[in-house]
Amino acid sequence: MDESALQLHRELYNSIQGVFDTRRPILTHLNADTTWLLQIPCPRNVVSRTGRSRFNILLDPWLRGPQSDVASWFSEQWHATESGVQTVSEVQDRLNDIDGHLIKPHKLNTKRHSPNQIDLVICSHEFTDHCHKETLLEVGRSIPVFASPKAADLIRSWNHFLVVRNIPSFSQKDSDWRNTSTEPLPHWLGVSRLVTDTDALHLHSAILITFNIDANAGGRDVTGNEAAEAIIYTPHGISANGLRHLPSAQPPLNVLALLHGLHDISISITKQLNLGAYNGLRAQRMCNAKYWVGTHDEVKRAGGIIAPFLRRKVLTVEQAIEKERVENGKIPDDSQLAAVRGVQFAELRSGESLLLA
Repeated sequence: MDESALQLHRELYNSIQGVFDTRRPILTHLNADTTWLLQIPCPRNVVSRTGRSRFNILLDPWLRGPQSDVASWFSEQWHATESGVQTVSEVQDRLNDIDGHLIKPHKLNTKRHSPNQIDLVICSHEFTDHCHKETLLEVGRSIPVFASPKAADLIRSWNHFLVVRNIPSFSQKDSDWRNTSTEPLPHWLGVSRLVTDTDALHLHSAILITFNIDANAGGRDVTGNEAAEAIIYTPHGISANGLRHLPSAQPPLNVLALLHGLHDISISITKQLNLGAYNGLRAQRMCNAKYWVGTHDEVKRAGGIIAPFLRRKVLTVEQAIEKERVENGKIPDDSQLAAVRGVQFAELRSGESLLLA
C-alpha cells in the first residue's frame, strides 16, 4: 500500500474508531421506508460469538422489487426511492468495510472477510413490506430470525432458516427484560413484543429491543445493576396505553429511541393502518424516549384495487404539538407536553445513520 492510500486509511480509521469508541448504538435507515440496521455495542468484558465489537440486527428487510399482500391485483407496492443498498450482500459488504477500516494501519495484512456480519433478523409483521421473502432468502441460513407469530409461521414454511423464533410478549405481568433474552441471543440482549388487547390483529404492536451494554460476562449481575436501555420499533404505531407498563418495569428500562411514523394512513374511513404523529406524540410522552425516529413514511408507488382507497395525512411533530396545545389550552412549563418539545426527532433518509448517544 502506497503512502497516500495508507494516509487515507489512517483518516478513515480515526474517524470510524472515534464513533465506535463512544460505545453507543448506531441506527441506519437502509431504505426510505422501514428497513433498519441496528448496531449495538457488546459489553466490554463479554466475548461475542463472532469476535466483533458490535451486535448487528437487521429489521424488516425489504430492499428491492415489489411487495404484494393477498395478490398483486389486490395490493402491490414498489419503493419510490431506491434503497441505500440493493441486496443483503451489500449490507454484509458495508459491514465488512467498516471492520476493515477498524484494523490499525500497521496491521492491514491481518484483514479478514466475514460472510456473516448480520447477527439477527427481526420481522415485526407478516405483511410483505416487513417480511419480504425475496430479500429474506438472501440472508444466510444460519442467521437466527425472530418474528411475530404469523410472520414466523410464514418464514418456517420456506424451509430456509435453521432457527426461527416467535417473539415473546413483554407484559405488565412479566416486565423483566431478562426473561426475553432467549436462545440464541446473548444474555445481555432481549427481544420482545408489545401488544394491546383491543388490537385483535396486532397491527398496532411494537418490537422491544432491550440491552445492557454494562453487563458482566457471567450472566446476571450479582451487584443488581440489571437496568437496560430499550429501543421501541413500531412501524404502524402503538397506542400509548400499550406502553404504560414500561416506566414501572423491573429491572428499570431507559427508552433510548422510539421508531414511530408521522403519517396518518387509513383505508378509506374504515381501517386505520398507520397511527401517525398525533399518536406518536402520546407514545413519546408515555415512554419518554430520548430520540423519536420517523419510520414507515415512504410514499410508495402503489397498485391494485386497494390503492385508490388509501388515505394519507402527512403530519409533522410541530403539528402534533400544536394540536395538543389547542386541545389542552396553555401548557405549563413543567408539563409532559412541554417536555416533549426537547425530544430529539430525526427523519433519516435512505442510507443515513444516527448515533444514539
